[in-house]
Amino acid sequence: MKKEYKVILIAMSGVRVFNEKLFKTGLTLPGFVDRSRVIASLPSLGLLTLAAHTPENWDVIYRELDRYSDNDIEEILSEEPDIIAFSALTARINETYELASRFRKQGITVVIGGLHASALPDEAMVYSDAVVQGECERLWEVLLNDYENKALKSLYSSLNEPQMAFQLEDSKVPIYDLLDISKYNRLTIQTTRGCPHDCHFCAASRSISDYKKKPIKLIKKELDKIFEIWDDPFIELADDNTFVDKEWSKDLLRLFANYKMKWFTETDISIAYDDELLELLAKTNCIQVLIGFESINFNSIKGLDGGWKSKQFKNYSKAIDKIQSYGITVNGCFVLGFDSDTKETFIETEKFIKESNLSDVQITILTAFPCTDLYQQLKNEGRLLTDYWDKCTLFDVTYQPKNFSVEELEDEFQNLMTKVYSDDLVKKRKDIFKQTLLNRRKFVRS
Repeated sequence: MKKEYKVILIAMSGVRVFNEKLFKTGLTLPGFVDRSRVIASLPSLGLLTLAAHTPENWDVIYRELDRYSDNDIEEILSEEPDIIAFSALTARINETYELASRFRKQGITVVIGGLHASALPDEAMVYSDAVVQGECERLWEVLLNDYENKALKSLYSSLNEPQMAFQLEDSKVPIYDLLDISKYNRLTIQTTRGCPHDCHFCAASRSISDYKKKPIKLIKKELDKIFEIWDDPFIELADDNTFVDKEWSKDLLRLFANYKMKWFTETDISIAYDDELLELLAKTNCIQVLIGFESINFNSIKGLDGGWKSKQFKNYSKAIDKIQSYGITVNGCFVLGFDSDTKETFIETEKFIKESNLSDVQITILTAFPCTDLYQQLKNEGRLLTDYWDKCTLFDVTYQPKNFSVEELEDEFQNLMTKVYSDDLVKKRKDIFKQTLLNRRKFVRS
């Protein structure tokens, strides 16, 4: 009989705006607060997936740490784990390092993974016993075996070792049973990994994986498991761009049509050009798609991803109206702070948001996540701020802007946020949202 071990998987959940003035402003804006709460309430799909790839002789505990106290730390220590494994985004990495050091002093082996550790493994190795870089499913099983054999290495990498890259055909159902479902307003599944569009600021899963699609039959297993533990689920797809492959996407939507659920995902403007896909999407009770329009400044768009988005630029408004005519609400995402942006860009962004029929909107500040193309560019130009990991929130400035001072960019963003999430515009978008859903009911019945 194999020896028993225990691992605690800790998700450093939640991200807080660093700029105190902007943070206080955001607290007064319901539209901003609502989306922030949704993001903070999502469980870590990566860690639940790791749990599924953990050998049976390991007991697995899942924890989330947003705001935590010494009592939370003592509870973790009382479990006497062999390994504590952290997953953290850049904005929470300093806290992760502090906790990792604290646990290591107690003699516990610490593993760190996630996008930040994948981008900067040498930094993460200073604070851990092992770092997981890249796709973790195959690496995790190797790491645990090495630990059992007292042969733990400091780095496990699917980027340095391509043979360790994971194939989604080998996916296992995440261990959703580790969750207290009553604490969540939605659960996540992943149907695709990576994205073929090469946006220079992107720090999502494309930075650790090529574009991949999960077999439909395996997605069905995940949905079936969620429905075992939750009667009326809301599903958020943990995809960077779900509908790249239109034919595969239609098979996915035919699967979704068999389930009574509400759901949300991220995609791109190209779905507006495929009526069959939009018809299927409308029939699956998709509540919303988030589309990264990125900017209403053409000069900011044209060099963003090799030219793909710039070709769609003139179609923004028509695409929004087309998608929403099928009863699918669109959440338009805009990024401010590109080198081509000026104060006029903020004025034009506000104007577009007011005049468009977007049912929801998200604005963020261009962020220099480590090891993205944007990061390398700004580093080469000497424009990165020092010690800015805590500011990688999407709402704080991490670099010296070209046409603003740091304070000016912060002020322009705060002013735009106040206008975009003003009571009258929030009400307008809610009315559009309700009308769009009404359109879907009429569309589905026809």
